[in-house]
Amino acid sequence: MEREDRDEMTDPLAGLSDGGSEPAELYTERSDPRYRDIDRLPTEEIARLMNAADATVPGAVAAVIPAVSAAIDGIAGGMARGGRLFYVGAGTSGRLGVLDASECPPTFGTDPELVQGIIAGGEAALTRSIEGAEDDHDGGAAAIADRDLGPLDSLVGISASGRAPFVLGALAEAARRGALTVALSCNPGSPLSERADHPIEVVVGPEVVAGSTRLKAGTAQKLVLNMISTIAMIRLGRTYGNAMIEVSAVNAKLVRRATRIVADITGAGPAAARAALEAADWNVKTAVLMIEHGLGPDDARALLRANGDRLEAARRAGGAA
Repeated sequence: MEREDRDEMTDPLAGLSDGGSEPAELYTERSDPRYRDIDRLPTEEIARLMNAADATVPGAVAAVIPAVSAAIDGIAGGMARGGRLFYVGAGTSGRLGVLDASECPPTFGTDPELVQGIIAGGEAALTRSIEGAEDDHDGGAAAIADRDLGPLDSLVGISASGRAPFVLGALAEAARRGALTVALSCNPGSPLSERADHPIEVVVGPEVVAGSTRLKAGTAQKLVLNMISTIAMIRLGRTYGNAMIEVSAVNAKLVRRATRIVADITGAGPAAARAALEAADWNVKTAVLMIEHGLGPDDARALLRANGDRLEAARRAGGAA
């Protein structure tokens, strides 16, 4: 690939005209002339083209970080007062939302009801295409009504095109109920953005395989969803520094991780850290307070409760006692 071709990869819209049957803003559906002959190229050359295209995605995400940050602050504020977070999408976008939601309980020790993923077509759509589900505007609204969203809740509507009727219906119903609404799309000026409190438009341009938004668009959505859930949990005190203090020690790897976290925070040896964890039913925060303040499990839990379940506050309070 020539040097000027590689440089063009930094601009996802480089070399594109406004022709074609799709509306001009639907860049995700358009065919990029740079990739029209990829079926004739050697495997390694196709892989390098894809890698170069993927390398443009973080820059597109960086351009919308102010919008992402504002959305996260709104989401975390609602969750701190008892609200929930919902992701809604169809196809790849829906699967990414379900994936991010499903990762929160094992990573941050959350109740499965706190962060939920809703996909058009239901659970069956996770593994196969459900015809017509994306176009069901009323189905999207019904999914939100069924979960009884309220003013403390937040909904992130995910749609590469920004036009999926299921997502638009969900977002409209969430807004009607007073929930915070966020739109995550990969086209500028989309209908979804126009209807959301916090529009996030990560414009990554056409895909290597035209219209296959599981590629750059999907990568961009995954990066933003990582930010939303991770930073919201940091704001809620579900990490300590960069440690996963709410980790659920349900297998050998996570037992070792929990032991290492307790040892790192307290300075105790691995044997002492593990013994405290066993006595604390494998709760990292309880084990830390037991070691640092010479407490039994019940007293350590009480100290945590008295300090809003936040480890830093409980450590300070225990030291002052």
